[in-house]
Amino acid sequence: MMLNKNDLRALRGMIAEARTILTTTKLPQGRAERALELLESAVALTDNLIETPTVAASLGRKGGKVTAKRGPEYFAKIAGMRKTRAGGRPRKDQ
Repeated sequence: MMLNKNDLRALRGMIAEARTILTTTKLPQGRAERALELLESAVALTDNLIETPTVAASLGRKGGKVTAKRGPEYFAKIAGMRKTRAGGRPRKDQ
């Protein structure tokens, strides 16, 4: 399942709301303080995920340029290899 930016923003909102609730709560053994630390880290990670582009999108920008350099001869060659099942790693000799 792929998350989009709206999903990440909704997640960030839920984390921020939980953080706000915990700021007004006192729990024994410093649990509320530790939960606040974890939620602050979660907000920072979510912000980072929202800002960074997906790996597929960044690779997609590069892939089209490299593919265009190879030319139509290359693609005719690999299409012929697929038709005769000649592509891929060579078989091991036994």
